[in-house]
Amino acid sequence: MQNLRLGMATLSLIGLMSTNANASDQQPKSTQQQEIENNIDNWLEKHDVPAVAIAYIEKGNLQWSGVFGEQSPGVNATSDTLFNIASMTKSISAETILRLASSGKINLDEQMSVHWIDPDIARDPRHQLLTPKIALRHRAGFPNWRPKNGDGLAFQFTPGEQASYSGEGYDYVARFAEKKLDRSFTALAHQEIFQPLDMDQVSYVGEKWFSGRVAQPQGPDGKRRTADVRDKWSAADDVHITIRDYTKFLISVMKNEGLSKYLADQRFKLSDNIFAKGCPWGPDSCPLKGGFAMGWAVFEYQGETVIMQGGGDWGERTLGFFVPEREIGIAVFTNGANGSAIIKKVVEILHPGSDYIAFLAFQARQ
Repeated sequence: MQNLRLGMATLSLIGLMSTNANASDQQPKSTQQQEIENNIDNWLEKHDVPAVAIAYIEKGNLQWSGVFGEQSPGVNATSDTLFNIASMTKSISAETILRLASSGKINLDEQMSVHWIDPDIARDPRHQLLTPKIALRHRAGFPNWRPKNGDGLAFQFTPGEQASYSGEGYDYVARFAEKKLDRSFTALAHQEIFQPLDMDQVSYVGEKWFSGRVAQPQGPDGKRRTADVRDKWSAADDVHITIRDYTKFLISVMKNEGLSKYLADQRFKLSDNIFAKGCPWGPDSCPLKGGFAMGWAVFEYQGETVIMQGGGDWGERTLGFFVPEREIGIAVFTNGANGSAIIKKVVEILHPGSDYIAFLAFQARQ
């Protein structure tokens, strides 16, 4: 089921541990935090993952965070380590567009072709159907990425007809915002998200202050390589950020900050149920409904809704999610291809008994 990628399934070298307890410096450690800290070194070594950063949110506040393992060989990961969050970039980009819409600068239902038409699809009249809302809900009709053989971008189906995960759709809506508002998309993200939330340790592209701080990825073969740091932005991939700054962002989303009530109500509504024919991990823990909302995937279970976005590149596995009914949020970043196994173990402790863990177990097996 291709749509189950959800940014995660595009989905040894462990040295000294470095921990930043943040909020836990001022309060006793919870049983959950203590259990994770007692086991994290063994998990990293067992699954051959260099480093992990974890944050736990409760009732709109950061309860604790920790960073463990190695940023690069011989260099401890710390609270200042910048992780590539891969497809989790999409949530930040979507929030930028939503907040622009909430302030009336753009309209989610407007025809994007008035301001932007990708030259590759200019002769296909279906480009006139594209709107920001359609792109944010992964219904643009594009592949995840345009072919690398030079064939260019092309529709796989008519926009709005069905859902299919697409980074190209996110880049498209970001270019539309640039053209309409005559500002770079990175400047718009700073204006709408980074500056209001005091997020100064995040960027879509490489910066001078990245030096010595980027988590080096480790691939499925156990080898490290230089981190992928972009010199041109993508609205769908490769934002680098600290766990501290991502936590600020996740809390803001949980509180519906920066959005009108109407958009806050619409943001997580689903147009499609990708689980209508069941789940590959079995029926017992399959969501009642699930699919792509604007910037997030939504899993609806009996009595619980999980709003999530994962990330997975060559040597990164990351996850951010929250559960509105319980007012909790969890973020886990890793710089290893086997990081899904670590993510599953952390969530099992911080959110025990949830049916959502069956999905994470499935991801860890991929």
